[in-house]
Amino acid sequence: MKAAVLNAFNGRFDVEEVELAAPLGKEVLVKVKAAGLCHSDLHLARHNFGTALPAVLGHEIAGIVEAVGPDVDEFAPGDHVVGSLIQWCGHCQDCLEGYSFRCTHGTELARGPDQPPRISRGGEPVTQGFGLAAFAEFALIHSNQLVKVPEDLPFPQACILGCGCVTGAGAVLNSANLRHGAVVAVTGIGGVGLNVVNGAQVAGAKRIIAIDIHPAKEALARKFGATDFIDASTCDPVAEVHRLTGGGVDCSFEAIGLKQTIRQAVLMTRKGGAVYLIGVNDPTDKLELTVVPELISAQRTITGVYMGSSNTRRDIPLYAELYRQGRFNLDDLVSNQISLAEINEAYAAMEGGAVARSVVTRF
Repeated sequence: MKAAVLNAFNGRFDVEEVELAAPLGKEVLVKVKAAGLCHSDLHLARHNFGTALPAVLGHEIAGIVEAVGPDVDEFAPGDHVVGSLIQWCGHCQDCLEGYSFRCTHGTELARGPDQPPRISRGGEPVTQGFGLAAFAEFALIHSNQLVKVPEDLPFPQACILGCGCVTGAGAVLNSANLRHGAVVAVTGIGGVGLNVVNGAQVAGAKRIIAIDIHPAKEALARKFGATDFIDASTCDPVAEVHRLTGGGVDCSFEAIGLKQTIRQAVLMTRKGGAVYLIGVNDPTDKLELTVVPELISAQRTITGVYMGSSNTRRDIPLYAELYRQGRFNLDDLVSNQISLAEINEAYAAMEGGAVARSVVTRF
């Protein structure tokens, strides 16, 4: 089958032929119908986070079940499914307490060293990114990482549910448990940031301030529920937030992953405000804050958010239903539908700020 393979940490993918094993145990073979281009995969393609190469990445995936392993009893051929990179075992303390996104035994979902690899090339193993590897014609995934979705849900929109949607909206609804009437700021109006905006609207935020360096994103941000837009390329966004709000926001969400914007996200909150860090940073980044005036005296809290603190079996069906009701905007997240061969050009366009999300729908 064709797959976009990462052979070096240079930010580029090579479309090649690889081999996929037959499903074992609780594995599910999925024919990939849509794979979203999340910026996190580009981070992994540029920086060595410890991923063994070669690797097939891609973690926003929607498709149709082709076959199942002998121990699978919750999925059947023909089911429409969405995948998530949250790997949960179902029996550790965090899973049992409902915090599957904190699972400490997620590696159990992978094949063991005594088993053949799920993906190979010329007889050699290929790393399966996050247990998914969506940038390919087919994917072999443990059933715990899949969620069944309605058949009337379009595949390009469905794939975004697995990461961009649960990460952004989940940061608001789960991590922050945003109260009705709160005032929020969202820094970085890409795919995840737009879902933060939409989640804040669903939660009943009184004011939603979207911040980005690309002024063309204002119209899109307002379509998702933003009440204000700050072009950070023309002003100090911290000063502008304080001017607009008269003292800062209740909650600030950072969806880029840069030291500068993280610091700005902290300083634009009011006394007692909360900051939620969503964006993926360079692994060598360190954050510098003056502890007493900027944290202790200001009584601010900073929370690192992983995958929107999501329980995928609960949250993905919820967001799918909100979309069907017209209360959650997935349509405007899909900027382009591309072929697998166009993946590098599509990532370049995303970096330029021209698109919210490109989705591979042709393999």
